[in-house]
Amino acid sequence: MRQLLDEAAAGGYGVGAFNVSNMEQVQAVFEAAHDTESPVIVAVSRASRAYTNDGFLVHLVAAALELYPDIPVALHQDHGNSPDTCFSAIELGFTSVMMDGSLTDDGRTPSDFEYNVAVTRAVVERAHAAGVTVEGELGTIGGIEDGHGSGRSRLTDPDQAVEFVERTGVDALAVAVGTSHGAYKFSRPPAGDVLAMDVVERIHERLPHLHLVLHGSSSVPGELVDRINAFGGEIGPTWGVPIEEIQRGIRHGVRKINVETDARLAATGALRQFFHEQPGEFEPRAYLAAARDAMRVVYTERMRQFGQAGHAREYAPMSLEEMRERYRG
Repeated sequence: MRQLLDEAAAGGYGVGAFNVSNMEQVQAVFEAAHDTESPVIVAVSRASRAYTNDGFLVHLVAAALELYPDIPVALHQDHGNSPDTCFSAIELGFTSVMMDGSLTDDGRTPSDFEYNVAVTRAVVERAHAAGVTVEGELGTIGGIEDGHGSGRSRLTDPDQAVEFVERTGVDALAVAVGTSHGAYKFSRPPAGDVLAMDVVERIHERLPHLHLVLHGSSSVPGELVDRINAFGGEIGPTWGVPIEEIQRGIRHGVRKINVETDARLAATGALRQFFHEQPGEFEPRAYLAAARDAMRVVYTERMRQFGQAGHAREYAPMSLEEMRERYRG
């Protein structure tokens, strides 16, 4: 992932990190990346690893790489709750891991700064020795998703970010600016008092060469929510992160943007509409194809909005061995 983010910084764009847990999601991500000629980050949570099984997930991605060898891809462990979680991902062949030391290993309790530094540094040492990228987190993201999260947000301190990066050696830093996991991010259109994008700008001023990460960055489009509700769903009023705010972040050092909820909403809406319009259908391939196509539309749109479209063939992906030597240097 470090190479993808370095290239994104040089080109002034962001790269979407899209969470997957089944074949249809993997297919949709890779089809969108192929269609738009985009480098992409495939993210896997601990819950997805448990649900799908590590072997299935790794081989699904490997199969997609065989079909789309022209796409630069990072396979990323999302929100590792402990060094052991990250180490197991490295052993499986993941090329990037996130050590979320902002929480303790239960994935829910906020930690202190020294704990965060210690566990993140331990992961950096092991990962870089294997050529693997490391993302850390400072501050806490709101909401709970896939069983991860404290349920409350704590904004990142820009001055503390400088010390954290110096002491850990992370390649990328997830910053808390008021976003949250899940569909219910904001109860009203987010303004500066709830979405502190100025924090990104202040950190970028202090660490201009650091790759910043935005979690909880789904935009929760109204049309996706409306489609679900039109066919029997009950999603309440909610607002996500406006695309223009993400693009503002990209102009100030944000290189990785995590998106999951938008794809979930798209798939759910497609499934609800399918069953409403075709109540006698029971062929999984038919309704899962509808969900896959809906997710593909979202991924394609985000890749274009983040600016990564068209950049897949600008460079040759480095191997882990090459990255290992780069980290040694």
